[in-house]
Amino acid sequence: MRPLIATIALLVAVSAQAQQKDMTFFITGAGPGRGADLGGLAGADAHCQSLAKAAGAGQRQWRAYLSTDKANARDRIGKGPWKNAKGEVIAKSVDDLHSSSGINKQTGLDEKGRPVNGRGDSPNRHDILTGSSPDGRALPADKGDMTCGNWTKSGEGAAMVGHHDRMGLRDDDASKSWNSSHPSRGCSQDALRSSGGDGLFYCFAVK
Repeated sequence: MRPLIATIALLVAVSAQAQQKDMTFFITGAGPGRGADLGGLAGADAHCQSLAKAAGAGQRQWRAYLSTDKANARDRIGKGPWKNAKGEVIAKSVDDLHSSSGINKQTGLDEKGRPVNGRGDSPNRHDILTGSSPDGRALPADKGDMTCGNWTKSGEGAAMVGHHDRMGLRDDDASKSWNSSHPSRGCSQDALRSSGGDGLFYCFAVK
């Protein structure tokens, strides 16, 4: 019986590795650990690439879904389609991603195919850094800086976050938005955690 169990476990592991190799979307299982200071876009992209490589998907070019005062998140992530570590399609194109995204608690997995804690879990980690409007673009200047200094600050400031589990305090569009729910309470790791975040962000394969 034990050899059979071992064989089944090996087949499951091989299947999981094959799916991860084909994945083109994930939520970071952990941030760099400096709150919203991600080392700018370059640092965030490198973090995506590093996590993808460790999961067996480093053969693709990965980008962080983040906007800055000079860049729109939607313009950084390629054309799609994108699927998670289990092979579930979360969007067929950029327009599809921003009109009928398939990202939710069940499909918003990390690079290892694990679910990410959401509202009701302890700790809640559903605040995902984006710095973006619902259509994936940088927020207007009159809204103030919503990118924690273009992802270089870990103290005072704010970052726009989305809810990967599509749940919030209210039953409104913002609370259910995967990419543009509310500003964070600050840019530090503690500030992000205080409102249900952990410095996580979305990663997409460009090609």
